[in-house]
Amino acid sequence: MAKTTVITLALGDITEEHADALVNAANSSLLGGGGVDGAIHRRGGPAILAECRALRAGHYGRGLPVGRAVATTAGRLDARWVIHTVGPRFSPEEDRSALLASCYRESLKVADELGARTVAFPAVSAGIYGWPMEDAARIAVETVRATETSVEEVRFVLFDDRAYEAFARHIR
Repeated sequence: MAKTTVITLALGDITEEHADALVNAANSSLLGGGGVDGAIHRRGGPAILAECRALRAGHYGRGLPVGRAVATTAGRLDARWVIHTVGPRFSPEEDRSALLASCYRESLKVADELGARTVAFPAVSAGIYGWPMEDAARIAVETVRATETSVEEVRFVLFDDRAYEAFARHIR
């Protein structure tokens, strides 16, 4: 696990990426939603939702806690797995950055358990959960760099130029 993980950037739609695992910025219900979560469920098809329902019927009856991660099939996506993680909502009154960092660490831990070598991440919590993009990028990159993992490539797939540039500033 001592090898260096390569961090790359891509501009575009995470559902069009090819990787061993795609990370879904899920909500705690695991049953789909808006943003990345909705896109992954729509493009991946019913197999993802079926496995998420099974998780809810079992160990995650109350939903997936913020900062945790769990894997399902990738359905029709060009990946083997989807790793679902629940990011925290941004709060100016409370520092939740440890929870956001946990999303990346826990996702990489699940990726290691699966044997994934390439993982594509969105900017977790930086969409409808309101996390400021610059800070989200800093936390994501710092956490991935600091996490021991067997993953060979972490690709951040950013949805617009602003997000891409924020992440680019932190990987230089």
